[in-house]
Amino acid sequence: MHYPLYKKEHLNEPYDAIVIGSGIGGISAAALLSKAGKKVLVLERHYTAGGFTHTFQRKGYEWDVGVHYIGEVHRKNSGLRKIFDYITNKNLQWAFMGEIYDKIIFGEESYEFVSGTARFKERLYQYFPEEKRAIDQYLSLVYQAAAATKGFFMEKALPPLASKLAYPFLSSKFLKLSDRTTLEVVRSLTDNPKLIGVLTAQYGDYGLPPGESSFAVHAMIAKHYLDGGNYPVGGSGEICSTIRPVIEASGGKILVKAEAQEILVESGRAVGVKLHQGDEIRAPLVISDAGVMNTFGRLLSPSAQEKFSIQSKLKMIKPSLSHLCIYIGIKEPHQNLNLGKTNYWIYPGYDHDANIERYLKDPSSPLPVVYVSFPSVKDPTWEKRFPGRSTIEVIGFTPYEWFSKWEGTEWRKRGDEYLAFKQQLSERMMEQVYRYLPQIQGKIDHMELSTPLSTKHFCNYQYGEIYGLEHSPERFRMRWLRPKTPIKNLFLTGQDIVTDGIGGALFGGVLAASVILRKNVMKEILSASN
Repeated sequence: MHYPLYKKEHLNEPYDAIVIGSGIGGISAAALLSKAGKKVLVLERHYTAGGFTHTFQRKGYEWDVGVHYIGEVHRKNSGLRKIFDYITNKNLQWAFMGEIYDKIIFGEESYEFVSGTARFKERLYQYFPEEKRAIDQYLSLVYQAAAATKGFFMEKALPPLASKLAYPFLSSKFLKLSDRTTLEVVRSLTDNPKLIGVLTAQYGDYGLPPGESSFAVHAMIAKHYLDGGNYPVGGSGEICSTIRPVIEASGGKILVKAEAQEILVESGRAVGVKLHQGDEIRAPLVISDAGVMNTFGRLLSPSAQEKFSIQSKLKMIKPSLSHLCIYIGIKEPHQNLNLGKTNYWIYPGYDHDANIERYLKDPSSPLPVVYVSFPSVKDPTWEKRFPGRSTIEVIGFTPYEWFSKWEGTEWRKRGDEYLAFKQQLSERMMEQVYRYLPQIQGKIDHMELSTPLSTKHFCNYQYGEIYGLEHSPERFRMRWLRPKTPIKNLFLTGQDIVTDGIGGALFGGVLAASVILRKNVMKEILSASN
């Protein structure tokens, strides 16, 4: 879908709110405000909208850039599904991935994550019959942590006085688990290194190894997928495409090639946005989906940062890991290639923290994780849209520092040394892919690697991270990570105020809208679906 380019005449229209960034956190907040009758302008620096939900095409193929599977939305009564139905007027459809959503691979040993908690548990019993008690305790803690998130995140939408009074009661259960690392919690249940490696194998979904990540984020992700994975019918670009009409119905717009340069602050309040073109757009509300580091560190003037003590806050936070992604196209249908919907997680050993530590010290050591996704198999409309073709995506983590020497260079003009380095990384990642998918060797028609610099170029994350802020125990103790900022009429949305991923960013939009509209938007969504 094409989105209108920014033009100066757009300045002539008055808007009730400006949203910076068209990721799911930004467009969900915009849609919810639009449903409340507000005219919202969404500004996107990229040539297309959607943030990590957008798709791109090359040579007759299409790939998503961040949506590889989403949990819970196949259940029409789930909160996540009801939010999507509300902000898309039920126009976004979902395809269930089937019984096995993840396959965890350690050399010659593999483990299947199957949909449904009871079946998931039984499958783990089969793999680890002597660890039934540990498996039961683990799932119990996952559910406890997931249940505790409701109060913890609800507090972020309360007015200051109510928040201060309610915080101890709404957050205590969550913090007891979020203060501990994933590895610490799982090791308290079992000392079986293989079971620990399997239970923590989805750490790639939140970008921090078990020894450093908060158990709370691990539990939220694990619970999110226990009923299985889903993919948007028509590809992930349908997410923004189906939300767009809701924004436009109230007179709003999503504009691309419209990069915010500065949030305008006057007398302690946000009054609009200055674009890179030099133009200024004014509105009584400004909502940023650009991430905390961009919003506070780049979009506020030095004087505003000093006045509101921003730098001290920025020193408290760290980005999540940077990533690589290989986009593969093959001129054959997936049936010929025997490709399935199940994601592959490939590891060199069961100790994830040791895998990463070894890799950071010695780049020639085995890759700590290689994730493989098959978007063309997951989307039931693919064969009609791209007949006789298949796509694969391969993701890995990498330190941003390996690419820092090319900072400041232009996309697709970074030089031969950069291309040679990309080729080396691609070959190493593809070694693992060919090991478990030998049938695709020699059949690849198109392949390209995106690096952290690509992510920085298109999505403006400073270090090429895909998951925003690091999900450490310390992160969840930072009470200032909330929709309302110290600057009047400036609000935050997206994954940095909740958790990573589509679900986290979406709930970030719900929280932001609740604070701005001064009402329980989630309650309204649930009521509308009855």
